[in-house]
Amino acid sequence: MMVKMDHPHDHGHSQNGTGGHSHEGHSHGPSLATAGARHIKPLRISFALIGFYFFVEVIAGFWTGSLALLSDAGHMLTDVIGLGMALAAIQLAIRHKAESDSHESQHTFGLYRLEILAAFVNAILLFGVAIYVLIEAVKRFSADDQELLGIPMLIVASLGLVVNIIVFFLLREGAKDSLNVEGAYLEVIADMLGSVAVIAAAIIYELTGWSWIDPLFAAVIGLWILPRTYHLGRQAMLVLLQSAPSHIDLNELGTKLEGIDDVVDVHELHVWTLTSQMESASAHLTAAEGADHHAILDQARALLADTYGIDHATFQVEPESHSGCREDCSF
Repeated sequence: MMVKMDHPHDHGHSQNGTGGHSHEGHSHGPSLATAGARHIKPLRISFALIGFYFFVEVIAGFWTGSLALLSDAGHMLTDVIGLGMALAAIQLAIRHKAESDSHESQHTFGLYRLEILAAFVNAILLFGVAIYVLIEAVKRFSADDQELLGIPMLIVASLGLVVNIIVFFLLREGAKDSLNVEGAYLEVIADMLGSVAVIAAAIIYELTGWSWIDPLFAAVIGLWILPRTYHLGRQAMLVLLQSAPSHIDLNELGTKLEGIDDVVDVHELHVWTLTSQMESASAHLTAAEGADHHAILDQARALLADTYGIDHATFQVEPESHSGCREDCSF
């Protein structure tokens, strides 16, 4: 889920028809790279913990014969990959910040979109794990009863739960700022539930000897993964397609922009999400002859910032006598 929060920056880009900028309100707050740097240490610790325990669960899963434990290990693998991509995305954004400050980078929009790509790849991997677990669970149901090592399975799952709880608290703050960190955070929550499921399966097996309980709980874990994977993948895909954020009504926004004094028409209106908490907008505003373009720019910028939380907006103000742009610029 993408959480709408206050933006950590203030980019009020306003442009008039002659290429000039608004005379006030153009300020640059902390960049996303700077904000992301706050999450590097907890991400690194989480990456190390989950990465180490992934290998523990894989070895224990084959040793104990538990599909539920292996499915939890598969889920942990996606956590490792997701956390690694989140770290890489932040590091690249920080590097780009240094390059852009020295005007050496060709990435004029930064490398922020890498975060969304990482979240999308993570969703695909998570989907693959869920399908694999479900297929293996069906095979186990149709096979003869298999011997499990219930006590070792219980111990490993319990320690896995402890690891997930630690990582949960490490990532909780970062999940409020980043879609990619939030994706890893949600996976850790699911891992916690997965560990609980494995613990329950181990206890039931020890008490009853029912080996089918293991693939049953493995299937439950797989089914739990699927809807979360769909939601995360859909959110990332909408950002990659540059769709307007769902909480913004473009018709309403266009009407409000047209309601600004001396604005007679609004066209080429675009709103998109660059990455978590960074929404951008652009529009062409046709102004009545003799209108104060500075006043129009200031009002338009204030409207987007105060009403919609969009601080990064570019406006082109065109005099009413100007012709051709409405027909030639549209796409």
